[in-house]
Amino acid sequence: MDRPNVFQTPHPESSHGVPSHDPESPGVPSYDEEPMGATPMPGAPDPADASATPMGGDVPQMSTPGTARRFDAWNYPTDSGVVGDGADLVGYRIEAIDGHIGKVDESSTLVGEQYLVVDTGPWIFGKKVLLPAGTVNHVDPLDQKVYVDRTKTQIKDAPEFNPDTYNSDEYRGKIGDYYRDTYGDQM
Repeated sequence: MDRPNVFQTPHPESSHGVPSHDPESPGVPSYDEEPMGATPMPGAPDPADASATPMGGDVPQMSTPGTARRFDAWNYPTDSGVVGDGADLVGYRIEAIDGHIGKVDESSTLVGEQYLVVDTGPWIFGKKVLLPAGTVNHVDPLDQKVYVDRTKTQIKDAPEFNPDTYNSDEYRGKIGDYYRDTYGDQM
């Protein structure tokens, strides 16, 4: 039994009104000279030609994605845009992923102990929160905004700020662990 060549694309009748026939598959009308999909597009290089170069502009240049930064709670990320020691951030607005949370009331500039104390105003009834510098995503000095990579809920659920103990190693350990845990598998 003769089987039709299914790799040939049938086309409408020729200009003579009679379909052409493939000598290898008698009785199957086809106008393709090559198997389906093998005919290159007009103007495109032949992919089988080793000397052919890609068409300009139709394939973006490949790049290796950057690695995720490791969470360092008490230092500003190097790509955050914090210039110098960060002391000039007092008064800047703090923007969480999902909105405004308050203004910077105080900041530490000691390397390895950098943080922001944020006055939340009416958002959480005038309370303050401590944000480790490692949560800072970037700083916009023109708009005087600090963008952090945590949600309002994550910030609100952090260990409560205590003005008497917030500089202690124990409190900073709790805060660092809390924010490190909020990153989950991201870091």
